[in-house]
Amino acid sequence: MFTGIIEAIAEIVEIKKDQSNITFGLQCPFTNQLKVDQSVAHNGVCLTVIEISNNTYYVTAIAETLSKTNLGKWEVGTRVNVERCMVAGARLDGHMVQGHVDETATLAQVDEMDGSWIFYFKYDSNSSHYTVSKGSICVNGVSLTVVESSKGSFSVAIIPFTYEHTTFQYLKAGDTVNLEFDIIGKYVAQYMKNIAK
Repeated sequence: MFTGIIEAIAEIVEIKKDQSNITFGLQCPFTNQLKVDQSVAHNGVCLTVIEISNNTYYVTAIAETLSKTNLGKWEVGTRVNVERCMVAGARLDGHMVQGHVDETATLAQVDEMDGSWIFYFKYDSNSSHYTVSKGSICVNGVSLTVVESSKGSFSVAIIPFTYEHTTFQYLKAGDTVNLEFDIIGKYVAQYMKNIAK
């Protein structure tokens, strides 16, 4: 379980393909604190550390993960948001994030607002997932509050601290991001769907 509060930005330094799987080598400020079999969220995707060598750690993404996320577009040099799993008893500063990406979205536009930014995202309008204004959404692993919401699109406001300490500073129109919708909203939507049958 994660909170969506990003700890650091990691950089992809190595990519190895093995049949339909891809193993990524990454470097980040807390690499020396990791251990094998530990869960780390990468742009919101929970991946298991399988190896640590010097200042590089390795995670593997299987075909299922690659088909539902933006990981297949990563290249050497790509920067990603990383967060270690939450510690029991710690403050939950963001919201409950599982590290299970629901689908991807495209960044439609960015508006600079004299010291902050509004990011507008579009996703499949036939999606069974929803956002609500003032609700929670996880974008590339970052816990955010929805500003405006409509079918297949939403916007979020980014403060300078978040912009400077996450990969939002590198995003541009047309980029693909990972989305994890609010877990409570997903359960409510599924329940309503079931009772409507």
